[in-house]
Amino acid sequence: MSLFDYTLKELQEKLHNKEITVSDLVQASYDRINEVDGEVQAFLTLNEEKAKQQAKELDEKLGSDASILYGMPLGLKDNIVTKGLRTTCASQMLDNLNDPLYDATVVQKLNAENTVTIGKLNMDEFAMGSSTENSSYQNTRNPWNTDYVPGGSSGGAAASVAANEVFFSLGSDTGGSIRQPAAFCGVVGLKPTYGLVSRFGLVAFASSLDQIGPITKTVEDNAHLLQAIVGHDPMDSTSANVEVPDYSAAFKEGVKGLRIAVPKEYLAEGIDPEVKEAVLTALKQYEALGATWDEVSLPHSKYAVAAYYLLASSEASANLARFDGVRYGKRTEKKVDMIDMFKESRAEGFGDEVKRRIMLGTFALSSGYYDAYYKKSQKVRTLIKNDFEKIFNEYDVVIGPTTPNTSI
Repeated sequence: MSLFDYTLKELQEKLHNKEITVSDLVQASYDRINEVDGEVQAFLTLNEEKAKQQAKELDEKLGSDASILYGMPLGLKDNIVTKGLRTTCASQMLDNLNDPLYDATVVQKLNAENTVTIGKLNMDEFAMGSSTENSSYQNTRNPWNTDYVPGGSSGGAAASVAANEVFFSLGSDTGGSIRQPAAFCGVVGLKPTYGLVSRFGLVAFASSLDQIGPITKTVEDNAHLLQAIVGHDPMDSTSANVEVPDYSAAFKEGVKGLRIAVPKEYLAEGIDPEVKEAVLTALKQYEALGATWDEVSLPHSKYAVAAYYLLASSEASANLARFDGVRYGKRTEKKVDMIDMFKESRAEGFGDEVKRRIMLGTFALSSGYYDAYYKKSQKVRTLIKNDFEKIFNEYDVVIGPTTPNTSI
């Protein structure tokens, strides 16, 4: 068996039994990257020298109290800031950000668990896209069939796990950017509840939607990784100060008695027949395990995509205004005055998809249109939220397809 065929718990047992070393795990990642990443193209930046040195140090200090993540190699989406390790958001705007001055909070938490960062992963530029074809560097491919896309914007994060290049990764999710590529690549992706994981050090796309989350091979591994990155952070004003449960404890309970809601809108017109059949097959399995399910309605879900694009683009317009060629990021080399320097720097630094969303968001926030578009979208979001709250009064979970179609 390959080392990548084992769960985190099994790998930790092997570490403590001296069957393998952290150096073995790290070397396995880089060997696999050298073997397949020329075709998959999941990684933008590698951290090989520092990672191998860290692995040697971790081998020397391995103790019986080591956490389940100790020594585990991981990849990070390239919009999560890493001190001393290039962070680009897959954009020419940040092409020269080779030495960030701080680590994101999630990186600090994983460093405390003694994980090993293998490198930074490709993505749609500034997380704007759903195929990882909007990166300004390269197109990541689906490891199962490289003629297909891996999804996005966390396509590199999902593909790197599916291709056995790392044991797990962190992505970010604004409107499906963890869940959709995880589904396309056949791995487990989770967008945590907003505020559960600190956004400090995550380069902002849409601040009221962005959330960092784990991508793993198994649900149990996902729970262990989530456990490590959650928690209140005073550096993030939207961080929720709530009690953190033991997520892995739920595996002992099973699903008997679980009440499942299946929104009829999620399985209506436009759903690929294979996708619908897969969901119905899963529901039959839940029934066999003792769960029950009912068809319900989320009447405002049909407005979700329109509301999302207006809200996300509006917030992107505000967040990306900071990239002006003055404080950091790309500055044009053309000899122009100050105003034209702003224009040229942004024209050269941003790709087409980013420009489209900035323009849409700026329009939605402009005088005379704010109430008609941005404010109304906020109201629609509240209606969608209310639909879910009503269902959760009677049911434990909502089940439906992650995407209406398979990878293309």
